[in-house]
Amino acid sequence: MVNILFSIILGLVQGISEWLPISSKTQVLFASFLLFGLPISAGYAFGLFLEIGSLGSAITYFRRDIVALFHDRKLFTYLLVVTIFTAIVGAPLFYITDQYLANARSPLIGVPMVALGLSLIGIGLYIRYARSLPRIGGLEQMKLKHYIIVGIAQGVAALPGVSRSGMTVSTMLIMGVKQDQAFRLSYLAYIPASLGAFGVSVLLQRHQIATDINAVTPTGLVIAIVAAALIGIVTISYLLKFAKSKNIWKLDIVLGLIALILGIIFSLFAHLLPTNVNLS
Repeated sequence: MVNILFSIILGLVQGISEWLPISSKTQVLFASFLLFGLPISAGYAFGLFLEIGSLGSAITYFRRDIVALFHDRKLFTYLLVVTIFTAIVGAPLFYITDQYLANARSPLIGVPMVALGLSLIGIGLYIRYARSLPRIGGLEQMKLKHYIIVGIAQGVAALPGVSRSGMTVSTMLIMGVKQDQAFRLSYLAYIPASLGAFGVSVLLQRHQIATDINAVTPTGLVIAIVAAALIGIVTISYLLKFAKSKNIWKLDIVLGLIALILGIIFSLFAHLLPTNVNLS
């Protein structure tokens, strides 16, 4: 029963944090250490593996948009270009990160979150007090260069401590994309990126994933994935509704503060994480 409860908690952590600018990989890394005693490299792999649940959330929520890909050339091109540049940037960073975490004694996984938190707070204040904001609008007004920039931003999120949704949403807000469109396009871009991240993690981190399964058990892993999928749907729905309101700047500041606080905490306590612990 304890293992099932821990698995549900881990799924909830993934299902909520994936859609917030607080780096789901880092949250799962720390949660898997506290609940199951997993070392850094295994916890990082687990975070990528649990994205199966978040992928299920995105596919379920955006099923109509996915069907529209067969008729919407603009959306198809956006996702294709963003995914290509995510892979170009993210794959090498993932490999470097994998090697770094396998040997790091005190990884700087909280520093990127601190920087992102400060960035989001700045964006929130800018939206609140700027008299006139640049406006691209939505996908129809975006150009190829915007797709490339979003893809690069998403690729950088392969680094530990960097939030994928935080990077893509904040990048689009800075470019002038309307708030609700920035969240929607960020979440849509997650679907192919998640498939790629899962494939790479299975290919490069088979040992760590085996360690995860042994520690959590196959049943616990399934429970965590299902919990992540269910809570993810609720989180996406809430955030997209809030993004349409005029108080989006408040959300940016709140999320920025959360990222800032968690980044500081993780920076202070990263040295407590085990590294080369063999659980197999």
